[in-house]
Amino acid sequence: MPQDIINILLIEDEDPHAELIQRAFEDQGSQIQIYRVKSLSEARAQILACEPSLIIADWRLPDGESMELLPDHHNSLATPIILMTSYGNERIAVEALKSGAVDYVVKSPESMLDMPHLAERAMRQWDGRAERARMQKALRESESQFRLLAENASDMISRLAINGQMLYVSPACKTILGFTPDELTGTISFDLIHEKDRSFVRNLFKRNQSDVTHTVTYQAMHKNGHYVWLESSARAILDPKTGIVTEIQTASRDITERKKAEKALQEAHKDLQEAYDRTIEGWVRALDLRDRETEGHTQRVTELTTKVAGILGFPAEELIHIRRGALLHDMGKMAIPDEILQKPGPLNETEWEKMRQHPQYAYDMLSPIAYLHPALVIPFCHHERWDASGYPRGLRGEEIPLAARLFSIVDVWDALRSDRPYRKKMPRKEVVRYLCEKSGQLFDPKLVDVFLSIMETEQSS
Repeated sequence: MPQDIINILLIEDEDPHAELIQRAFEDQGSQIQIYRVKSLSEARAQILACEPSLIIADWRLPDGESMELLPDHHNSLATPIILMTSYGNERIAVEALKSGAVDYVVKSPESMLDMPHLAERAMRQWDGRAERARMQKALRESESQFRLLAENASDMISRLAINGQMLYVSPACKTILGFTPDELTGTISFDLIHEKDRSFVRNLFKRNQSDVTHTVTYQAMHKNGHYVWLESSARAILDPKTGIVTEIQTASRDITERKKAEKALQEAHKDLQEAYDRTIEGWVRALDLRDRETEGHTQRVTELTTKVAGILGFPAEELIHIRRGALLHDMGKMAIPDEILQKPGPLNETEWEKMRQHPQYAYDMLSPIAYLHPALVIPFCHHERWDASGYPRGLRGEEIPLAARLFSIVDVWDALRSDRPYRKKMPRKEVVRYLCEKSGQLFDPKLVDVFLSIMETEQSS
């Protein structure tokens, strides 16, 4: 039997983006028909002509915004819509999803080439949303219609007393949890929920929020003894005379496979992050082998900078970038000739001019690597100085990124507290005195005060 044609309306005024999306659908077979328009006015006409199964729309168009097509924007359109933008905007994303968009996508080559998968997911979600909406309407209309739909639904439909007792359970419970409706009717639903999720779900029942539908995920016990992940939408049923919540209606589906996929993705992401960090550490070891004069310096300043930044309250995600930037702060020295880098005595002015290029070299070497972009502020800016006397760009004051201003203090602290072939390490008090003298000249004065306070606390503890 031939498959039905799926009509997709693509609303995109930029030809390169439209061509990329159309190319992504080419491998999906002849059952996919793409209609492409460039404006809202053309879109409205095409909707009437082709009755699309899905709309993929650029958010901003020459004659308006695609938000106007969404159901909650005074429009009766009953077609799933994926909105696209060229930049991420949390406010627009929230508004789009609240107004009826099935998905919100930030444009990139990857997301546009992945559009067939996003389209399939959107239509599946839309079908599920429509099924639940139809079911909720039927429940309000009559108990007989409720039971007719519930008993033929793939979701497990339940009606619960406010104490959690299961008053009705649809036959889908056998497929999802292994129990028959008779085995569950009359039992307390909380007893099936994993103990770590139980208090959270129970608290939802204690709230008298009659106008709110809660969607929650939790683990529920299967008859065989293992746990499955459920996603449940719960709605309060009110006494029509008093307005008091008398029952809770839920629709639950098994999302165990989805949870497993999410966990696998998280583990893959973690493995990738670890691979990134091992690569960086390998680069640093290679630099240490070449520049034995400062061997161990990189590891020390990395640990101290990350520690101080953590005490100062930098977010966990930013600490990752700070650690990478600290590890790579001298990466540009790979481009410095051996006769300069390994010179046993002081450098002359010509040699210093070459040495001062190493932050720029680091930026040139590392900037093509996308995941390192947030970390580059330290390799590129750690020799900038508060009074604009630094290099390579002569930034002044708070023009210098905060992480680089902090690192420059730690970098000098460790350098002066370490032996070098041409000098012995300075006593701690002299290093403290030097940082205080250069506070407001070379270093951010507030950060110097905070850093020295932390170091004093660390010494006395």
